[in-house]
Amino acid sequence: MLVVRVLGPVEVTVEGTRVDLGGTLPRRLLTALAVADGQVVPDDRLAELVWGRQQPAKVSAALQVYVSRLRKALGPDGRDVVERDGIGYRLRAELDAAVFTNAVDEYRKLNDPVEIMRGLTEALDLWRGEPYADLDDVDAARTRLKELREVALEERAAARVASGDAAGAVPDLEELVRAAPLRERRWALLILALYRGGRQGDALATVRRARQVLADELGVDPGDELQDLERQVLAHDPRLTVPEPTRSQPGGRPLTSFLGREAELSTIAEQLATQRLVSLIGPAGVGKTRLAVEYVGKAWFARLADVRQSGELPSVVADAVGLIAVQDDPITATIRTIAARSGLLVLDNCEHVVAAAAELAMTLIAGCPQLKILATSREPLGVDGEVTVVIDPLPPASADALLVDRVQAIRPGWHPSPEELADARRISAALDGLPLAIELAAARARMFGLSEIAERLDDRFALLGQVPRGSLAVHATLEAAIGWSVDLLSEEDRALLLRLWPFEGGFSLEAAEHQNGGQALESLSSLVTRSVVVADTTVMPTRYLLLESVRAYCESIDPDPARTRAAHAEWVHELGRRCLVAMRGKRADWYLRVLSRELPNIRAGLKHDLEHAPGEALQTLVRLGLLFTRTVHKIEAATLARDVLAAASDAPAFQRARGMVVLLALTAIGGDRAAAGRLLADAFEVAKDIGDDEDPLDVSELYYHLAFCSVEIADVPNTLLATERAIRIGIPSIARAAETVRAAAYVVQAHVEGDVPAMLDAARVARRLGRGFTAGWSSLVFAEANALAGDAAEALNAVRHALGVFNREQDIPNAIGAFYFAAVAFARTGRPFDAVRLLTAVHEHANRFVARPPTLLVHEIDWVDEALADVLEPAERAVAEAEGLQLTWADMVDLVMTA
Repeated sequence: MLVVRVLGPVEVTVEGTRVDLGGTLPRRLLTALAVADGQVVPDDRLAELVWGRQQPAKVSAALQVYVSRLRKALGPDGRDVVERDGIGYRLRAELDAAVFTNAVDEYRKLNDPVEIMRGLTEALDLWRGEPYADLDDVDAARTRLKELREVALEERAAARVASGDAAGAVPDLEELVRAAPLRERRWALLILALYRGGRQGDALATVRRARQVLADELGVDPGDELQDLERQVLAHDPRLTVPEPTRSQPGGRPLTSFLGREAELSTIAEQLATQRLVSLIGPAGVGKTRLAVEYVGKAWFARLADVRQSGELPSVVADAVGLIAVQDDPITATIRTIAARSGLLVLDNCEHVVAAAAELAMTLIAGCPQLKILATSREPLGVDGEVTVVIDPLPPASADALLVDRVQAIRPGWHPSPEELADARRISAALDGLPLAIELAAARARMFGLSEIAERLDDRFALLGQVPRGSLAVHATLEAAIGWSVDLLSEEDRALLLRLWPFEGGFSLEAAEHQNGGQALESLSSLVTRSVVVADTTVMPTRYLLLESVRAYCESIDPDPARTRAAHAEWVHELGRRCLVAMRGKRADWYLRVLSRELPNIRAGLKHDLEHAPGEALQTLVRLGLLFTRTVHKIEAATLARDVLAAASDAPAFQRARGMVVLLALTAIGGDRAAAGRLLADAFEVAKDIGDDEDPLDVSELYYHLAFCSVEIADVPNTLLATERAIRIGIPSIARAAETVRAAAYVVQAHVEGDVPAMLDAARVARRLGRGFTAGWSSLVFAEANALAGDAAEALNAVRHALGVFNREQDIPNAIGAFYFAAVAFARTGRPFDAVRLLTAVHEHANRFVARPPTLLVHEIDWVDEALADVLEPAERAVAEAEGLQLTWADMVDLVMTA
């Protein structure tokens, strides 16, 4: 390992062996690069540092020579340490200065005085003399390091005093005071060490010495800290013997590693820098206590989890600040003891005594001007001036890393295989990223493989078991932790919660109101405030979510789970009824976007109905047909449609025909025209049994959809038959849409006959007739016709119009077709690189969605691939394909629409 040492004359060691750098100039060059701490140093600045005013005539050439010599001196291990970057050079190596800086920052945050002393001693031992001693013009960097060294010396002395060795700290502090007599903190530490060492008279004399030195040297009086210390020494104030704030968390410092909360630690630090009361809010098991423990450097730590009555709080806080056997009021004694002190008080687990904790916090903040409070709770304290930091579950990557880390702790030497990593992702996702749940799951790795753990999570509370001894967790099990939150709820809030567990993937306020007889706002607000329900306000309307473990707990205690499931299924039925109305209106695209968020709930409702009410399942499939054909993975959607049709085999002919149309559309989108043709024939056969009592609007829509599916598989006769019936019923909007489809059938017919002018004329008629969705679809027909006829510019214009409609309506299959034709247009208008990029991207997205682009005129879209096969040389094609694989859906839209 190569290390550059600059805390003294520059040295380089490789695996502990010192390297001869080859003279003064290479040493100065290396030092100049080290000062930049990994940043690029421009040539002119390097020359200034290395040669001063006596610079060579050709600076760049001279630098190249000395860099070459330096690299040679560093040997094979250091060949890449000095690298050229643009206008200068940079050094990529470990610096003892960086090691020192990081160590001081790290050890200053610890709570263990002995550990602080050990760590800071190791860091200070890195110093060998003046930093960057080989250069003159680096005063700022040198001063910064020297100041940090002075701070480290003081922190080490303070840790020794805090460790109980006040008398032993006195000689070191006397030396520090002599070295820098104007640093008042050194005088304060020396005075405190003398007092705690039983030398009260010497402490008072040292106060007077400090006052005299400051007056003689600076002409000023001591600062507030020394003046307060003088009064306390004179009064023999008992607060001088109260220990400094320490991390007196229960059970000492946790033995396990701490992962994935860097952002939260930074947020806490930012808030406490300016605020006096900060509360960490989050659900059971999310790790609020552990986060507080990891954050605090020095703090009085009051554990409130064991408090059963609010009257016990004052005594617990008095104990936390070191007061034993208080005779008078504990709060009065606490304020008297720490009123003039600066420090941090942690109030851990406030949720069951929120009102009392809030009152106590206000009293302490009012009586202790320099005190700050960090609270952890499942709900805010509700105090004026409180800042809340919401602690969410771990993000997926951090949750996975935590699970792997904990398994490795009980299986030394274990490294996960790709399959085990996939199982780890399943486990951490199923457990919502809750650290407590993940750690309990990892503990089961002693007896189960990760795949077995993942499979057993259906009975998670039995699987997860007991919290290990020594844990910071308050409750013995995850189930108990969640139960604690639920038990604290009012009767009304608890009743609503038990009606929400069937929702999967979240729910809206409107859905909660449906489950609760029309009223849910206040109770839902309470559940969110108490961290039982999570609110996602980044989407409109706001989504609410129960963590999976909370859902499982609520289901387990629900007195009538079948009734709750049925109520949820009825809500899904209502979604379907509203969807059918919305699809006939002007906000269909907006409603589909909102509805797509409910897919997990729709799946759950259909699963319930397949078992208990197949007829309702068929109704829901029909009403949500556009959602399934446009946004759901095609294999999943087609499988579901087949299951529903099989279960509802005795449904009325009209409903079965409508359901068959949904399956027919999915089959056509999947690219199986033969199967789609068979389904089309079956649907027409079933439609013969439709009675005259059906709503004419519904019947006309059925035949319009049959016509649309017919033309999608180029079945001209059935298209004309279905459009005739749809038009004859006389619903104006449906009739016009059917006329558009009929015109498209004539496009297909003309193409088959080889009559290109007739094909283009029919395509223009279809485009003129189109409205809303059919305007986009008919533009796609027009684009395909023109692409085949050779008019690439006209095809591209039509594609852009079509894509605008499809993207707005979230119509993925038709948008995929638009992208394919855009690729052809790009190739034929002199943009082959963009054509290949787009074709590669659309292949990737089509495969992911299991959708074949709709094509009326050519049965297989492979003609597009054939048309673009030789438009680029192999090397350039490889680059275009690599870039295409990186394009998102939005990137593809931008490429087509803005090019």
